Amino acid sequence: MSDEIRIADLSQPQLDDTQRAAIAWAESQAIELSVDSVLGQARETTGLVDLGPEDFIERLGLLCDEWSADHEITALGRLTLRNKLAQHATSRLLIQDCWTRHPEILDTAIERPIIVVGLPRSGTTHLLNTLAADPRLRSLPLWESYEPLPLPGEPSTGDENDPRWFRCQKAWEGMQAVTPHLAAMHPMNPDHVHEELELMGPDFASYNYEWLAHSPRWRDHYLGHDQQPHYDYMKNVLRLLAWRDQQAGLASGGQASGDPARRWVLKCPQHLEQLPALTRTFPDATVVVTHRDPVAVIQSTVTMLAYGQRVSRQRVLVDELLEYWTARVEQLLASCVRDRGLLAPAHSMNLHFSDFMADEEGSVAAVYQLAGLELDADTTEAIADYRRRHPRDRGGRVLYDLAGDFGTDPDELRKRFDFYSARFPVETIAGE
Repeated sequence: MSDEIRIADLSQPQLDDTQRAAIAWAESQAIELSVDSVLGQARETTGLVDLGPEDFIERLGLLCDEWSADHEITALGRLTLRNKLAQHATSRLLIQDCWTRHPEILDTAIERPIIVVGLPRSGTTHLLNTLAADPRLRSLPLWESYEPLPLPGEPSTGDENDPRWFRCQKAWEGMQAVTPHLAAMHPMNPDHVHEELELMGPDFASYNYEWLAHSPRWRDHYLGHDQQPHYDYMKNVLRLLAWRDQQAGLASGGQASGDPARRWVLKCPQHLEQLPALTRTFPDATVVVTHRDPVAVIQSTVTMLAYGQRVSRQRVLVDELLEYWTARVEQLLASCVRDRGLLAPAHSMNLHFSDFMADEEGSVAAVYQLAGLELDADTTEAIADYRRRHPRDRGGRVLYDLAGDFGTDPDELRKRFDFYSARFPVETIAGE
C-alpha cells in the first residue's frame, strides 16, 4: 500500500532547514522583474535580437507589473517567476530565428492529433502518459516543452545527454528538495509527458501563468482576449518540432520520425474553455474529454498550490485559493457544457474518471478505436510496461481535508456544480 501523506501544516507551514535555506539564499540575489531585464537576459543568452511580432510585450509587461506589485511573494518565488519569463523569452528568440531561416517549417503538417481535454487533476495526465507509451505516437516530454530548441552551440541529443534534459532534471531535484510532497501530487521529472500549453509560453500566453502565482489581473486579461493567435503560435511550434524530427531522421538515413503519419498525442485542461479555438486549430483531431467530480478536482488543486506557497509566499492564501480556483473550475466547466457540441461525435468521446480508474485497459482501447489506431501486441505490451512502472500513488497518497484545511463543506460546494453534473453525471467518492 502506498504511503499516506497528510499535510497538517498547510495554512501555517512549519518550514524545514532546506526550505529556510532556499528562502534565505534567494533573498541575497538581485532580482529585477521587468520587461527590459527579461528580454536583455534572453538576448545575451542567445546572441539573437529578433523577437518577431511585438504584441507579446504588453502581456509580458502585465505579468511583470502584477508580480512586482505583489509584495507577499518571497524572493524565492520572485526568482522562480523571473526565471520562467526569461526561459520563455529565450525560447521565443530561438524559435523566431529558426522560422526565419527555414520558412518551410510552417508548411509541416500536423494531422489527426489525439487530444485529451479535461479538468486539471482529473486523470488527463495519466491518460496522456499512458497513450504516449505507444512509440508510434509523438508526445512532448517536459524537458522539451520547457526548451523546444537548444541554445546556440549546444548538442541536441534528445536524451539524458541533452543539456535541456539535464537542466530540467536539476530543476526537478531542486523542487523535490524544497517541496518534497509535490512528487506525489504532480510529477515533474524530465521524461514526464507534459502539456503543449507550455509551447504558448514563448508567446507569453495561456492560463498557465495562473498556476505559477496568484494572478487575477492576468486571468482577466486572458479571459478578455481571443486566444486563437496563441493556439496558432503553439501549433507552429509543434510544426517546428515535427520538422526537426524529420531532419534528424533524414540525417540518420532512417525513416523521418516526424512523418505526418506519426500522430501527436496532446492534452491540456485549458482547452475546456477554448474548444472553439481548439477545433479551429486542429479540425481533424480525435478529442477525449475527461470528467470528474469538481469538488475532488478543487480540493486537489488548492491543496497542491497551498503547499507550494509555503516557500513562494510570505503567507499561504488559503481563502483566496479556494475562492479563485472554485471560480476557475466553474468557468472551465461552464464553457465545456456550452461548447461540447462543437466536437464531432465521430471524433470525440467522454471518459469519466471513475470509469478510467476502474478499467484502464478498456478505456485505452476505446480511445484507440475512436482514433482509428490498431492496438497491436507491441503497443499493448508497451502500455502495460508503462503501467507497471507507474502505478497510481507510487509517490504516496495525499489525504485531503477540504473542510479542515479550507473551512468548506464538500457537499455544499458541490451544489455549485449542479449545472455540470446534470449534463455529465460524475461519481462522488467518499473522502473526495
